[in-house]
Amino acid sequence: FKAAFVIGSGILFLAAFGNSLTWHLQKVWGASGDFWQKLWTRLYTTFEGHDQALFYFGAMLVPTVVFGGTNALLMIVDVTAKPSFITRYRIQQDKNNPVDPAKLRNALKTVVFNHMFISGPMVPCGPELPTFHWALIELGAFALLEELFFYYSHRLFHQPSLYKTYHKQHHEWTAPIGIVCIYAHPLEHMLSNMLPVALGPVLLGSHLSTTCLWYCLALVSTTVSHCGYHLPFLPSPEFHDFHHLRFNQCFGVLGILDRLHGTDSKFRGTKQYERHTLLTSLTPLTESIPTSPRKDSERRVAAVSLKSLRGSQYSSVNYGVRSIHTAR
Repeated sequence: FKAAFVIGSGILFLAAFGNSLTWHLQKVWGASGDFWQKLWTRLYTTFEGHDQALFYFGAMLVPTVVFGGTNALLMIVDVTAKPSFITRYRIQQDKNNPVDPAKLRNALKTVVFNHMFISGPMVPCGPELPTFHWALIELGAFALLEELFFYYSHRLFHQPSLYKTYHKQHHEWTAPIGIVCIYAHPLEHMLSNMLPVALGPVLLGSHLSTTCLWYCLALVSTTVSHCGYHLPFLPSPEFHDFHHLRFNQCFGVLGILDRLHGTDSKFRGTKQYERHTLLTSLTPLTESIPTSPRKDSERRVAAVSLKSLRGSQYSSVNYGVRSIHTAR
């Protein structure tokens, strides 16, 4: 009874809050709706009869500017390891400080090819913009479809027969940076990166404006997931960063299917999981939720033991070689 009361009250509160929020946003949208519609009508009239050109403008040029601008700022930090007030938010603090320039240049070649030459299918470019509520519904549907198709396609590429040929390239970066979000074999990029994102707009026959917004959000989201910095007031990248660190955990985007299939079980027992939240202060989570000193000491002991073991093996080999020479 208590559980039903608490859960029911929570659902009612969220529903009321959601209705209130969308009502206020709808008022803002309605007040400026004519402005956006006039802008779109002007743009649509300019490209009239050239839907393909309009599609490439909305679905390629605008997302490219957003993607390029976001990653240009992150790469400045990655290459220079400055400013320090950003690098202090690095998740894997002993990695990419700064990033290897040769490794980055190699990744950029693949990223530019994938982004410029592998695009999504065309979507309608009608003269009327969709309503605010319909755009929100579509964005929610896009996110769920992306979670579904990305999770299973991603797990498929982790099968040994496909991993070595296709997906291993992406996992060269065990400590990822933003730009490597689309650093992948072209086949993987088409089936596991592009398809889950493009499928929603195609199935729903979405307007180009909604598709353009969705592509921008998806590119920024995957950039943040790979950026390697848990920055204040941005979505947590801890989930996917852990995937690059451990390989066999955290395959999805939202984490829904990972919880269903238990592919986040190891993640949920780590400090990274404790830090997997929206950072609302200026104190890095590696400081407010530090790694256990015991685990650090265990890692150091393990490293020393491994070094000693290797040394003893080397000594044994040398002793064996000397014994053979003596016998001879």
